[in-house]
Amino acid sequence: MSDEEHHFESKADAGASKTYPQQAGTIRKNGYIVIKNRPCKVVEVSTSKTGKHGHAKCHFVGIDIFTAKKLEDIVPSSHNCDVPHVNRTDYQLIDISEDGFVSLLTDNGNTKDDLRLPTDDNLLSQIKDGFAEGKDLVVSVMSAMGEEQICALKDIGPKN
Repeated sequence: MSDEEHHFESKADAGASKTYPQQAGTIRKNGYIVIKNRPCKVVEVSTSKTGKHGHAKCHFVGIDIFTAKKLEDIVPSSHNCDVPHVNRTDYQLIDISEDGFVSLLTDNGNTKDDLRLPTDDNLLSQIKDGFAEGKDLVVSVMSAMGEEQICALKDIGPKN
């Protein structure tokens, strides 16, 4: 063994899978699951008894984390389901362009300009109103399976 030190920057997107397997019987309410190739937050789980063919079934009801659509799936509890890697990152809002894109400040001082304003009207008006008033705003961006969307807003006070 060599006594050199190796430093690896862990970024989960370098060829890493967008999902990981988890046994259906272990997925709980408020967890995440992939239903019809969409990342969903589990809002309801019910398990049926084993039938004559020997598998208990899990019935999942999930809400798509990006479109808020309700999706359902039934999976044998002993089978594996895909669970999305869901990340939340906070960015400071710098600017809003006329075409609906936002400019965000990342931790390392770069800007991130590839995100649109959220489609949720309540959140959208909070962001636009707060920005118009000159407040310092921090947006939470949820990312899963190659998609990103602004999901929350924090007001950190007026600009100096």
